[in-house]
Amino acid sequence: MKEKCSSFILFMLNKKRNIILFFAIGNIFFFTQSVLAERMAVSSSKANIRSGPGTTYDILWQVEKYYPIEVIRKVGEWYFFKDFEGDTGWIKKTLINKKHTIITSKGDKVNVRSGPGIKFEKTFMVERGVPFKVIKTQEKWLKIEHADGDQGWIFKGLVW
Repeated sequence: MKEKCSSFILFMLNKKRNIILFFAIGNIFFFTQSVLAERMAVSSSKANIRSGPGTTYDILWQVEKYYPIEVIRKVGEWYFFKDFEGDTGWIKKTLINKKHTIITSKGDKVNVRSGPGIKFEKTFMVERGVPFKVIKTQEKWLKIEHADGDQGWIFKGLVW
């Protein structure tokens, strides 16, 4: 009887240790994935987003210059990423760089102003999902430039 109790206790201790080990490894994996996430931007005028890491995979959609992405994983010359809407895809390494870019993500239309504040004139409006390069930051405002050369200021709370 004593032998059965010892075996049961060892079994339960091992089971508890294995559960703790499982959760510890899971947390390490999750932490490593979030640490690896790196903000990058499309550097070419247009880029194909693919369903897998290679040109033989389907094109899911296309993006324009300055489109910001968050790289999750790298496989050779291909990067798996997530965008401002949470959509995921693959892009070739040669099509991206580390420029500071943003994309309009709040509201249907966003005002771009002549200066850093609401007292400045609205110079143009953009729809949700338009990417820009960041030229300068001033408190809660960003001076931005579109790939076509248009520039202005946008409130930080309206972008990703």
